[in-house]
Amino acid sequence: METPPNCDRWSELPVDLLRCVLERLSFVDFHRANMVCSNWYLCSKQTLGPRYGSPLLIMSEEEGSYRLYNPEEDRVYEAKSNYRFLGSSGKWFLVVDSRSDLYIINVFSNEKIRLPPLETVKSSLYNIERLGGDKGFELFIEHANIIVTTKDLRAVLWVDEKKRDYVVVWGFEACPYLRFWKKGDVHYREISTRFDLWLYGLKDMVLKGNSLYVRTVPNNIQHLVLSGQDRFEVVSEIYRPLLRTDEYERLIRENKIISLINNIVVTTSGEVLMVQTLAYESSSFERNRMFHLYKEQDTKFIKVDSLGDEALFLDLGITVPADHTLGIEPNSIYFTRDDRFCHKRDSYIDICVYNLATKTIKRFPSLSNLKLKDAQWFLPS
Repeated sequence: METPPNCDRWSELPVDLLRCVLERLSFVDFHRANMVCSNWYLCSKQTLGPRYGSPLLIMSEEEGSYRLYNPEEDRVYEAKSNYRFLGSSGKWFLVVDSRSDLYIINVFSNEKIRLPPLETVKSSLYNIERLGGDKGFELFIEHANIIVTTKDLRAVLWVDEKKRDYVVVWGFEACPYLRFWKKGDVHYREISTRFDLWLYGLKDMVLKGNSLYVRTVPNNIQHLVLSGQDRFEVVSEIYRPLLRTDEYERLIRENKIISLINNIVVTTSGEVLMVQTLAYESSSFERNRMFHLYKEQDTKFIKVDSLGDEALFLDLGITVPADHTLGIEPNSIYFTRDDRFCHKRDSYIDICVYNLATKTIKRFPSLSNLKLKDAQWFLPS
């Protein structure tokens, strides 16, 4: 069969025809299509495409692959990757590859920013040496040697799309120090404050712009602004908030408690919330969970019954304004796992949206047959 002339010149498709094609694409395919060439990109800007900014899920089942799930379309997209996903900000993800190197990648366009090697830290407090291959790293801290791998790596990311600025904070779970990197840095800078890791280490981190919030045992929350003198200020020192006695006693009496985890979240107004997640198993072996929110008042935390017109994304550690047009439900908690930072053995993936007003949980049946190793909610806008 004779090939029609110019059939492979996709960049030269008539604008009207190209617009008709783009208007019929799904969200992910539309985003990929505008990366084909400059003409397709310009045409996509003039095309009424799918709604942009709806919550999406990134999920991994095995090494070398991941999936994107759009709840609005109830559709799963498959992709290949050799990365482990550490954190996200918009459509950008902080990842580590099989060679223990860090990157910031755009999950739609595959644009990639390579970060300095993990061992390039200028510090008077500790040294890091790469052991080669997949053997990990050796940390020299306070007259002690510790062997770690990227499985012990915990990190958060913030990207400013308009300014094209990036901030990364990371640390190894067994190490009492954190490092950070900002766009333009040639190596990681140390955060000189030593965290009190007590028995179980660093419990949670949230990065919002240049503000870093860190929670350590026993629920000491510290706030660092990553500019100027990089100085810590203590936001609060609190004790673990408990469920109401009668409710907690009833759950213990009638159910098997699987886990009780606290996380920190920063609201749109900058207020710090504590989120308590309780997973339990009923006598009928049905697994379920409930959530409680607390905020600081008069040096202690009091219970919060509503998020109002905001939605909470526990994977991101932030709240965002609800938006029905984007499928962002008000007064709801978007959840995947309660040990996002600590990775406890008794944790399990439980993708759901919890409504604080009705105390009901919405799950996604089309994902029930997937054997997931990890999952994270993210907001591409």
